[in-house]
Amino acid sequence: MENITEVTEFVLKGFTDNPDLKILFFFLFLVIYLFTVLGNLGLIVLVIGDSRLHNPMYYFLTALSSVDACYSSVITPQMLVDFMSKKKVISFLGCAAQLFLAVTFGTTECFLLSAMAYDRYVAIQSPLQYSVIMSPRVCLPLIITSYAGGILHAVIHTVATFSLSFCGSSEIKHIFCDIPALLQISCSDTHINQLLLFFCAGSIELFTVLVVLISYGFILVAIIRKRSAEGLRRVFSTCGSHLTAVSISHGTAIFMYVRPSSNYTLEQDMIVSMFYSIVIPMLNPVIYSLRNKDVNRAMQKVFGKRTV
Repeated sequence: MENITEVTEFVLKGFTDNPDLKILFFFLFLVIYLFTVLGNLGLIVLVIGDSRLHNPMYYFLTALSSVDACYSSVITPQMLVDFMSKKKVISFLGCAAQLFLAVTFGTTECFLLSAMAYDRYVAIQSPLQYSVIMSPRVCLPLIITSYAGGILHAVIHTVATFSLSFCGSSEIKHIFCDIPALLQISCSDTHINQLLLFFCAGSIELFTVLVVLISYGFILVAIIRKRSAEGLRRVFSTCGSHLTAVSISHGTAIFMYVRPSSNYTLEQDMIVSMFYSIVIPMLNPVIYSLRNKDVNRAMQKVFGKRTV
């Protein structure tokens, strides 16, 4: 029998070996990471510190900001280290932990965005009873369930992926330990894993997108019935940022995971994964605060000047 050596560590190849580009990308992604962490933590501090933001909408936004900060922290620091290292090594357990945390926070964000869509529906449909309907007894279970769904999804894929044999190449052509990239280098039959990824990711995307579409369908019906220009303006001001975040997040997730394996290329996946896991967490605080009057007032209170 031919000797087979099991892989005990992986090499994250990243997207460049050019020394000059590596330095440039290091500082670029360092700035993005700092902006992401400071932006999301700053939004959390604003919500906690301003009593006017103590309502269900901002409870969900705080949970989303914490997920974004954690999600970016799972991937970006390792990538920054790899830019400055000749040996881009991650241990077998470290790779499993990175995969587990990335799937957990990515899936949790999808569930939180759907919960936020329901929250917006209640706010538009029943504004006078909004605080009663979306009480902490409702908000907290929704947030906890979102995290639980993310953890369960991560456990399934982490166990399924690392039950495979890795006995050939240890080079992962990716910026982090993502499922499709690991399946590419496994020496086991990955057909079941690919079906599992398509089924699980597809089911979650279908469920969460349906919740968003149904919620906004009811919102549209409510606005048409009221025939109020003020109501329509309110919908755009309160729901526009959420719809933007949903479109960007779900669009990239569907492109990455819910597609036939024949259409899969590592280069495309690396770029989209980078956008999904690094850029989107940076954009969310901007999206939710740019046209939000309550957040702008809270920022004025903190910094003592007008914010745009």
